[in-house]
Amino acid sequence: MIHIVDKSACVGCNGCASVCPTQCIELKADEEGFSYPVVDVVKCIDCGLCERVCPVLVQEGERVPLHTYAAVNNDNEVRVKSSSGGIFYPLAVSVIADGGVVFGAVFNDKWRVVHTHAQCIDELYRMRGSKYSQSEIGECYKLAKKFLSEGRRVLFTATPCQIAGLRRYLRKEYTNLICVDIICHGVPSPAVFNAYLCEEGERAGFDVKDIRHINFRDKREGWHASSFVYSYVVASGDEGKVHTKVENLYQNLYCKGFILDLYLRPSCHDCPSKRFKSGSDISIADLWGVEDITPELDDNRGTSLIFINSEVGDRCFESIAKEITFKEIPFVEAIKGNPQINSSAIESKNRKAFFQLFRKEDTAALIHKLTKASFKKKVQRRVKIAVKKIKKIVKI
Repeated sequence: MIHIVDKSACVGCNGCASVCPTQCIELKADEEGFSYPVVDVVKCIDCGLCERVCPVLVQEGERVPLHTYAAVNNDNEVRVKSSSGGIFYPLAVSVIADGGVVFGAVFNDKWRVVHTHAQCIDELYRMRGSKYSQSEIGECYKLAKKFLSEGRRVLFTATPCQIAGLRRYLRKEYTNLICVDIICHGVPSPAVFNAYLCEEGERAGFDVKDIRHINFRDKREGWHASSFVYSYVVASGDEGKVHTKVENLYQNLYCKGFILDLYLRPSCHDCPSKRFKSGSDISIADLWGVEDITPELDDNRGTSLIFINSEVGDRCFESIAKEITFKEIPFVEAIKGNPQINSSAIESKNRKAFFQLFRKEDTAALIHKLTKASFKKKVQRRVKIAVKKIKKIVKI
């Protein structure tokens, strides 16, 4: 049976709980806010299925993509509403138009990130955009298997470890399954995000239920200077007026803590799904460094980096080729700005201190205290790189 001793050896994919024939496994959140499997030993029949589907205990081999592309959606309205180049949307639309089902991460009514499914195009808008908090898979693996068994096409989008969990859970190949993973450097604690929102509400006079909109990667100032934006209605007075707060992504305290790996899941520091081990058909990321690699696709509205990892992925990409502008680029160039493709996030030296004080101090103030020096150094490094680029251009 599954027994978690080292928390870095569990990605929280929910595969073990989903496959359990006696339903004796339940995922429960720990003091950091991350969920881990807890087994009811009385119900357990020791069948070993939970161990066989675990993407940490059973890992696939490393892969090299068949193709690497820079791409942008030709519909600028779609692209502006997406985190990078707007590639997920046409993939999802093509599957639903064929009678299929799309799975992805959304905010629920409590502004927690959960996985759900969509069967019509109007439901896809909730799945667009980055959500910097680990999502809850819930019953989605089971539902995906049900739809696949019925012969319907299924597009499942998730983090690499969640895709690996789905693949292990299914335990067979389905020709009607398309797996798309979103390249990430790690998933932050849902409890930290919830605490941040609650404390923001206390300062501004609103409850979490009064939030109307959250966007981690708003492009009102452009893709290169994304903003963290949320809108809310004050609980009393103000006659329902919607207020909006806008902060540069790198200035927002919650995002600072995330960028500096202050409260990532322990397994993210030793990720079992790097180097395309997840089994995904397509991997999507931001093409950081696009200005050097393919500047003609850089208009500050967002450019996607796409890795085609299988023949299934290749066919899916071909099906949307007329809706996007793309260019094949060298794999080695693409990964220069995306080291998280191959490497796990390095654990912050302040992570332990953060969780010792979490819930005892104001979350935003705590993040500021523990990231101030590190973030300053990171910004200084980025400024030096930018200056070098400018000098290079001037010389030319």
